[in-house]
Amino acid sequence: MIVFDSKAKKQLIDLYDQKRISIDGNILKLIDVSGDDKFAEYVTIWIEKDRETRKKRLDITKQIQVQNKELTESQKSLEESQRSLQESLEQIQISMKDVEDARLESERLRLEADEARIEAEKSKEEALEAKESAELAKSQVENDLDILQRRTQNELIGTIVKVALFVICGVGFVTTGVYLLALFTDKDTQVIASTWANIVGILLTNAFSIVGTIMGVKYASEK
Repeated sequence: MIVFDSKAKKQLIDLYDQKRISIDGNILKLIDVSGDDKFAEYVTIWIEKDRETRKKRLDITKQIQVQNKELTESQKSLEESQRSLQESLEQIQISMKDVEDARLESERLRLEADEARIEAEKSKEEALEAKESAELAKSQVENDLDILQRRTQNELIGTIVKVALFVICGVGFVTTGVYLLALFTDKDTQVIASTWANIVGILLTNAFSIVGTIMGVKYASEK
């Protein structure tokens, strides 16, 4: 036990009365208060104060522990939130990359479509030019063929006219020669004269008929 003299007890009591400072802790249980009721009362008060102080400290400690636990849980929740946020951010970045890739792919397809359209227009222009060239060549061939047909037709007509005239002239000359020979040889020319006249008439008629027919065919073919 700890024993204080009267002077020390008085100083401890005055210190508590004036400044509310007292002894605390387990040492209070070792103070000898026998024979001094007033000091015993103060020690009892100090013990009660110490008990309240300890209780407050314990409550504060428990509160701090609870707060620490809550802070720990909050920190874990925050870390999980940060982790989830990081994952979301990574997912967003991946999505943005996919969107960018899709945009680039769309741009590439658009450029290819433009190139294909330009190529199609170029092919269309070339086809039109080829068609115009073919039509021009066709027209030129038709013109050449028409010219050739006309030339062939004219040559054929000329040949027919020449042969017909040659035959007509030959027959006329032969008939005329026979008639002249009969005249110069004092033969009877009555039959020969009528024959010669008929033949010449027929030849002239046939000649004009052939020429007229040929000219009519040529005129009709030109129309």
